[in-house]
Amino acid sequence: MSEEREFQSEEERSSSHTNDDAPMFCRVSSHCGAPPEKIRVHSHGTNRNESSSKEGRRLVMGSSSSSSSGLPQDADYAKQPQLIDEVEALILARVPRAEYGKFSRVNKRFLSLVKSGEIYKIRKVIGFKEPTVFMLAVGEQSWWAFDRHFSSLRRLPILPGDSTFTCGDKETLCAGTHLLVSGKEYEAGPTVWRYNLVTNQWLRGPSMINARYMFATATCGSFGYVAGGREETGFDAQKKFLSSAERYNPDTESWERLPNMHRKRGSCSGFYMDNKFYVIGGENNEGGNLTCAEAYDEQRKKWDLIPDMLEDTPVLNPRSPPLVAVANNELYSLDPSTNQLKVYLKTSKSWRTLGPAPVRADSMGGWGVAFKSLGDELLVIGGSQDAFEGPMLIYTGRPDPNAGVLNWRRFEGGRNQLRPFIYNCSVMLV
Repeated sequence: MSEEREFQSEEERSSSHTNDDAPMFCRVSSHCGAPPEKIRVHSHGTNRNESSSKEGRRLVMGSSSSSSSGLPQDADYAKQPQLIDEVEALILARVPRAEYGKFSRVNKRFLSLVKSGEIYKIRKVIGFKEPTVFMLAVGEQSWWAFDRHFSSLRRLPILPGDSTFTCGDKETLCAGTHLLVSGKEYEAGPTVWRYNLVTNQWLRGPSMINARYMFATATCGSFGYVAGGREETGFDAQKKFLSSAERYNPDTESWERLPNMHRKRGSCSGFYMDNKFYVIGGENNEGGNLTCAEAYDEQRKKWDLIPDMLEDTPVLNPRSPPLVAVANNELYSLDPSTNQLKVYLKTSKSWRTLGPAPVRADSMGGWGVAFKSLGDELLVIGGSQDAFEGPMLIYTGRPDPNAGVLNWRRFEGGRNQLRPFIYNCSVMLV
């Protein structure tokens, strides 16, 4: 079996074993925060898998009547078949993504929900989210996708960009079921490639309104935000940074222009906290270090400047964007000069040191380390000593800003050991 076949998506593998002649669809609202009162699942055709249908009905509703063989009959449920479909869809929406392949092989309805992408719409309505961690490590041609507990991993199809894109600097963010990878191709110039979790395919575009490199990113709900960055001015030209910002909508597969920030900046970082998109740190056009941050208020359509949010934080050379992540709406920073984890105290507008990180962010000045949010936990990936040798270390932790001791949990990372230098890492919550 070839490498590509071995690591193709669970959805693709399952489709070869299951007949999809009777898809079931769940119609849901696409708006966050406004779930419909009920979710309807419509059946196309009547040629259903009788055994799995009856079994699903028996598990959901139970039965007080049976045939001589002891199995429930279709007539037992003639009064409320629609309700049974709706309840079953809600149950199937809570199946972990790592089990999609198994469930799709034995449940025709589940396969239909996965292949159509309706399963993720149901999850969105009921508020059920599960993180998937996408990662590109040194020495790898393909991206890898890990589940929440790093017990299941799969190799994505090879991104079809040219060698310039593959070897160059890239920025990533997730929005809905899309993983966006931004870089530069030799002939096309600034390019965005989009991986679709539903179809397990890479597609080109859409390009940003303003092409940029080394910019800040953040995700809120189904939207992806970008701001700042460096313009493409050629290798010998002077650096020119941007103050522009944009928002990506995966439903329309398009970018929307946002108001400009107060400061032009590149090599900056982004995060979402207190219902605002923050951009922090970076470098200005004069080569100076920016310690200020800016917060975009979606309701007011306005940026607020926050002075000295990174005050007294050293900047190393070569400069890496600030390592910041939000857990439980609290901001944390990993200082690459000391390898210490810090928490931002909103009331005093200062940083408090919590303790050392379990990986060596100081070995390469912050480069090659993934420091991300898993919702209520922090994720850190890197190495113990050498940034390019040894095993890749994966830790998660649920920090307490008031605790004196940090408890980190280590994961093995599956059967394939990747090298510890991380080029890109992004977390998708769907």
